[in-house]
Amino acid sequence: MPASPSSSVQAARRAVADRLREIRRDANLTASDVAERTGWYKSKVSRLENAVTPPSDDDVRAWCSACEADGLAADLIAASRSADSMYVEWRRLQRTGLRRLQESYLPLFERTKVFRIYCSNVVPGMLQTEGYARALLGSIAAFRETPNDVSEAVAARVERSRIIREGNHRFALLVEESVLRHRVGGAEVMAGQLGYLLSVMALPSVSLGVIPFSADRRMWMLETFSVYDEVQAQVELLTAQVNVSAPSEVEQYLKAFTEFSKLAVYGAAARARITAAIDALE
Repeated sequence: MPASPSSSVQAARRAVADRLREIRRDANLTASDVAERTGWYKSKVSRLENAVTPPSDDDVRAWCSACEADGLAADLIAASRSADSMYVEWRRLQRTGLRRLQESYLPLFERTKVFRIYCSNVVPGMLQTEGYARALLGSIAAFRETPNDVSEAVAARVERSRIIREGNHRFALLVEESVLRHRVGGAEVMAGQLGYLLSVMALPSVSLGVIPFSADRRMWMLETFSVYDEVQAQVELLTAQVNVSAPSEVEQYLKAFTEFSKLAVYGAAARARITAAIDALE
């Protein structure tokens, strides 16, 4: 698995690796001793101790058994799984298709009071029309070669979007102006999507800001990210989803969102840019 760009993920993996080393040393064993007792190459022991390779559950059990510390295996497996869940490859999340992933977000959405979402590349998921979602999810399924359940995934995404009209939630959403110009699904689909943005801006729970092309950048463009209340952030990379819960890192995303919000325009100025994007489709 490639190294995560999130330091909290790296720190969590390092903590597991350090614990493996401590268990070995507490047992007065060398790396060669562990390799011999487990039947591994010494290089594997080194990779596990240096957080180069994350351990599987069986690796942890074998390590603890070799060190006569079987009672420590369960807690270490839990810590390893927690670290692994911070950086999850899309191919793992989408191995059975896209529908289940769309549905999996619903509990998080329902318990979140304040959503802060910054999108640099596409319209935020909860603001997508059926046509836009179908075009986008279709291209994702094709690129990642996932099982084709696009119709079901689109229905699930549209269904979960009802949250913007239900419950006690507030939504602060920011998009780069380029998002309004990228043609996802063709001109007709984009016209419908942009028209929907104009209508959803009227909802009292929704604040939609557009960062103009002409903004004097005091904050550079970042990958799309979402912050749920002030306790969790999710970052979307090409290959994986990064889940951030370390308070210091969540604070960095909140700070970035604040800086982006200062660059954005709202209300009539934002509507003017959306309308200009619609006109440009003709």
